[in-house]
Amino acid sequence: MTAVDPRVAIVNEHMRLENAYDFVGCTGVFGHAKYEIVADGELYDGAARVQDFLGQNHGAFPDFVFAPTRVAPTTDAVLVEGRFEGTHLGNWRGLPATGRRVDFAMCLIFEFEGESMVNEKVYFDLNTPLRQLGVADDPNSIRGKVDLVLTHPLVLIKALLRKLTHPSKK
Repeated sequence: MTAVDPRVAIVNEHMRLENAYDFVGCTGVFGHAKYEIVADGELYDGAARVQDFLGQNHGAFPDFVFAPTRVAPTTDAVLVEGRFEGTHLGNWRGLPATGRRVDFAMCLIFEFEGESMVNEKVYFDLNTPLRQLGVADDPNSIRGKVDLVLTHPLVLIKALLRKLTHPSKK
């Protein structure tokens, strides 16, 4: 039987507590609690800030769960791939509740200094949950193209002028 990396045990306990909505316990497993949300560049440094962030997510998705599908320790981190699922029943990123479900992939990098967890980097495609909530469209869909024309005419005009003044060489 292979021994479990103690860092993996810390990460598993952190995820268990987060899924139980025990945000004080969840941040307690960090040597120093810090979350980086790569999709929007937000940084939550310190237990109180991380707990507030997690509380806001819980307010927006009161039934949320993160389901890990792969856990891989490296020399200085534990990588976790999984899915975030929940029902949008509260304000999220300024968006009032829609009642819709989200289910999207996430990749987490839990950084360690020795055996002390010091940071969780969260990677996900922000457009996917926004599309699932009905506030974003695939830019290649008809609706997405119509939205682009209506909401970004200046961008389109600049692109057209660039194309006319700098034709591609073939």
